[in-house]
Amino acid sequence: MAKRPLRIFQIAKELNISHTEILSFLKAKDVAVSSHMSPVDEATHQLILAEFSKDKANVDRYRKDRVRKEIQDTRLKERQKSSQKLNILSLQEQRNIEKKEAEIKKSQELAKQKKLEEEKEEAEKKIKSAEKEKVEKAREIKTKPAEIVAKSVEKEKKIDTEIKPTEQKTVSEKPKLRKVNLADLQKKGTSSRGKTGKPVSKEATQKTKDRVKQTLAQIGTRKRKKSYKRERAETYHSGDDKEVKNISIAEFASVDELSNILNVSSGEIITACFGLGIMATINQRLEWDVIELLAEEFGYTAELETTESGDLFSFEESEEDLKRAVERAPVVTIMGHVDHGKTSILDYIRNEKVVAGESGGITQHIGAYKVSLDDGKTITFIDTPGHEAFTAMRARGAQVTDIVVLVVAADDAVMPQTIEAIDHAKAAGAPLVVAINKIDKPGINVERVKRQLSDKKVLVEDWGGKVQSIPTSAKSGDGIKELLDAIILEAEMLELKVNRDCLAFGTVIDSRLDKGYGPIATVLIQKGTLKVGQPFLCNNYSGKVRAIMNERGQRIKSAIPSDAVQILGFERVPQAADPFIILENERELKRIASDRQRRRREIEQKKIIAYTLDSMSKMIREGSMKELPLIIKGDVDGSIDALSETLLKLNTGEVGINIIRKSVGMVSESDVLLAEASNAVIVGFNVQVGSNAKLEATRSGVDIRTYTIIYKAVEEIKLALEGLLEPEQKEEIIGRATVLTQFKIPKIGFIAGAKVESGIIIRNAKARLIRIGEILHEDKIVTSLKRFKDDVKEVKEGLECGIGLEDVKKYEENDLIEVYEIIKVKRKLA
Repeated sequence: MAKRPLRIFQIAKELNISHTEILSFLKAKDVAVSSHMSPVDEATHQLILAEFSKDKANVDRYRKDRVRKEIQDTRLKERQKSSQKLNILSLQEQRNIEKKEAEIKKSQELAKQKKLEEEKEEAEKKIKSAEKEKVEKAREIKTKPAEIVAKSVEKEKKIDTEIKPTEQKTVSEKPKLRKVNLADLQKKGTSSRGKTGKPVSKEATQKTKDRVKQTLAQIGTRKRKKSYKRERAETYHSGDDKEVKNISIAEFASVDELSNILNVSSGEIITACFGLGIMATINQRLEWDVIELLAEEFGYTAELETTESGDLFSFEESEEDLKRAVERAPVVTIMGHVDHGKTSILDYIRNEKVVAGESGGITQHIGAYKVSLDDGKTITFIDTPGHEAFTAMRARGAQVTDIVVLVVAADDAVMPQTIEAIDHAKAAGAPLVVAINKIDKPGINVERVKRQLSDKKVLVEDWGGKVQSIPTSAKSGDGIKELLDAIILEAEMLELKVNRDCLAFGTVIDSRLDKGYGPIATVLIQKGTLKVGQPFLCNNYSGKVRAIMNERGQRIKSAIPSDAVQILGFERVPQAADPFIILENERELKRIASDRQRRRREIEQKKIIAYTLDSMSKMIREGSMKELPLIIKGDVDGSIDALSETLLKLNTGEVGINIIRKSVGMVSESDVLLAEASNAVIVGFNVQVGSNAKLEATRSGVDIRTYTIIYKAVEEIKLALEGLLEPEQKEEIIGRATVLTQFKIPKIGFIAGAKVESGIIIRNAKARLIRIGEILHEDKIVTSLKRFKDDVKEVKEGLECGIGLEDVKKYEENDLIEVYEIIKVKRKLA
């Protein structure tokens, strides 16, 4: 296995220092790191070691000295404890204690001596009785047989062996304990006769053997409580031969869930989190990089788990789908720079005036339209806004599209949003068709457009490439038919087919909160057939299809692939790009939706925050972090996302925008109450303000701003952010004076007699004293200013005067006195 790179917190743990010191050092060395979890290469590791190794040596030396001092203190305490008795007791008490101890010791010695004498007397008696028995047996030897004589000899030897150890006992020797032989016990227990001497049955003998075995097995062991903890799925070894097992873990898993998966206690997980510098509880949900580190700690390699509901939203075609696949209409996305004529071309195709209904003449919503051609074929067009604020909306359009029509104005050429549209199309892998619009205008240059497109690696067919380019005019209709033919040709080459006879699957393109209908979303059907009354799952929420409407608001009964339809029946307003799927089992659908909602709530409430409370309070206390809290309300979800992303781009390291809430619908009373509690500003985009909300805002002083064009919203909020910036301080020289001489005035001190060379000298202004190009005194106040004998407020250029500076007691000829003031200049965001 390849050696994993070390992370900053591991190096800090090794060096026994705080990871913040390492982060500060690396930032000073211009090494890019984000947090204490960032991995570092070998060169950076050596750089850190070189910087902090001396500190580590000092810390080790300090620890050794501390341990040595503790040992000395312990020894000193023991000595004091041993002499404590003499220090506390009086002399008479000590003598009494010593007298008692001597008496006890004397009594013990007498008892021992008495015991030894008794044992000696018993031994002598045994010896005498043994000698008598020998004499008696010697007389009977003549009458007894040889066998009896041999037995008596053995008995005598045994008696001698019993007597000899008793004779060899000394005063200091302790009596030995008798040893118990377990084998002898086993033999006694398994003998064929019981206590009474009667024969024992074989069954009783076997039971006795089993009981003895159990007793022997239990000797030296203790009872343990039953443990129901399952065994490790896999053991691993430390070292180079470490066996690693892949294990699937869900993102944002809690400590409790992780302990069950890794088969360790939750306490071990929490301890490992402490080692990583993370304060975690048993219900804390962890981020994925932390989960990877914890899995590695316990010998596993973490893999992201795909949940059951995640598999539902995967758009993969089965073998049955491929067999039943039929031709479908192409989905075409129109992209390009703002005001290049995208919606005007679509208006001509649809023969309607959509652009008249957009604020400021630009498209600020994603529109989806189905167009029927003369030959019976259909094309679904998705119109995306061209302004840079709607980059995310254009990206969503490119993800669901088959063909991208890039509109470029012949009188304006390639612009920044045109380049972004090309990048989105390439990322989606969709073929391009270029429409060079506004060819009816005078002074156009089509070849210049083609040349600029070639610079961006988009080669049209006229220049030897594969991209079709059609000159068009949205006003006169020139080239529109050729553009449609080019789209149909690209669709035939793609061979677009899909299964219609299955449950529908689609993607939310846009959503809004309608007064009459409630939550409503525009969904592009990508597979299957959608019908009224079917239960569906949209991201985390379930619902039932109440009605299906086309782009003109007409109700229809069903929708087939490539249809972009408006659907009623959502529980709440979905977000753009949310997946939409139909399920048959409504009970199972509600269970999945409930699980996803619960998981999302836990993730939002309990996942680890990037900043700790200490760091945030420190930043606020130092004044290094200022925020402008906002509540954004909009008519559609896509516009809210686009506005939010644009405003968040204004954030800097010093000031930033904190979006407290963003939702679809009009400004309500609850929004005003939240803004009052958090001192936020409410920004409404293409929405109205409720009457109760207006009254509440007037009463509480909450600022509500409503906009119909995004330029004005961004511009005003940018000005508000600039107001939070600390003004820049600049120094402006007011006047200069040259010292001619020095004289002393009673009660005032030394005064410089000077001549004003330029500007004016003002009393109570800031000044500095310069001598031979070197600043001697800085930030001093002009405390005294005289013209002859009179005190004056200012002296103009060319006049002589007396100048006294604060705490300056010596002036020399040709010294320069500069008088200046600090001006605060308002800063602007870059």
